[in-house]
Amino acid sequence: MAKHLVLAGGGHAHLTILKELADFTARGHRVTLVSPEPFHSYSGMGPGLLGGSYRPEEVRFDVRAMTERAGGVYVAGEVERVDAAARRLILRDGAEIPYDVASFNLGSRVPLERLGGAGPGIVPVKPISGLATARAAILATATATATSTVQPLRLLVVGGGPAGVEIAGNLCRLVEEHSISAEISLVAGSRLLGAFPPKLRTKAFDSLSQRQVTLCEGSRVVAVNHHRAVLDDGRFLPYDFAFVATGVVPPALFRQSLLPVGPDGGLRVNARLQCDAHPELFGGGDCIHFAPRPLDKVGVHAVRQNPILCHNLLAALENKTLQSYTPQRDYLLIFNLGDGRGLLHRNGLVVDGRPAFRLKDWIDRRFMRRFQVSGEQG
Repeated sequence: MAKHLVLAGGGHAHLTILKELADFTARGHRVTLVSPEPFHSYSGMGPGLLGGSYRPEEVRFDVRAMTERAGGVYVAGEVERVDAAARRLILRDGAEIPYDVASFNLGSRVPLERLGGAGPGIVPVKPISGLATARAAILATATATATSTVQPLRLLVVGGGPAGVEIAGNLCRLVEEHSISAEISLVAGSRLLGAFPPKLRTKAFDSLSQRQVTLCEGSRVVAVNHHRAVLDDGRFLPYDFAFVATGVVPPALFRQSLLPVGPDGGLRVNARLQCDAHPELFGGGDCIHFAPRPLDKVGVHAVRQNPILCHNLLAALENKTLQSYTPQRDYLLIFNLGDGRGLLHRNGLVVDGRPAFRLKDWIDRRFMRRFQVSGEQG
């Protein structure tokens, strides 16, 4: 019997499903994708989008076209609540979409409310499309003030993790290539890349310091508003643009819908990426809590969940056997430092230089070619 599959979000873990959607519709199943935007941007290339090494069309997937070309329905909207008892999704605009099986790949968000909320000049590192908007705003501001005697543009990065390092490095690239007078600061919290080996931290610190980034360790930003950051030691830092990279959390809708969640509010799923309490619900990527063991919020998991989620959704529609996702214990990380160099880390190995970036670029572009099947380059 034909059933209705609803995909909430067109993120990394849903890409295989969207690419193979014709297999679902050919069997008579209806498929609906709910996404606020027709394009989904690849997070691994986001910092390069800010710095200018990639154009917007190089880092995005046309999820609307992927859906519609296979006979699915695209709905521009955002899921606000799940009525699991009635098997329906309630959208922010009040619309309701019934489902037989639903899967969530909604990504994650930067919890700006912890720093006082959104405001002028505040740029969360997600969604990725916001980095392109910020790049354009910086260039416009620099152009408007180029002939005046105002002070240098003040660019602040809040957060000393991988995202903060990549954002700072690519801001350097942006201001250098466009000869923008700017001061770039990074407030790292306790220390830059504190969860990583000392060798990697030293290389990242040196790379940013050599490009005149002011690095602040041992202090944390507790609020950003009205173009001023407040530090926990009582200092204030003025900014024109503040890029917030303090970590991400899942959307609040699962907790608000009274669904089983993990400590961070992500939808609790088993090894089959399925909610035990509601077996018709699935999920992948940053918005889930993987019950067998906590997963780092890195894109590699969403990418590797792709085929498992695709298989299991079709199996759930047709009452067949589900597969389990076995996450790898160690994975490759390569940071884009913004100057044509990369910083590679895996299983204690640390390598920096241009070959590391070329490897990252090759991996990212290969991933894009695999799923850019709907004319994004046009």
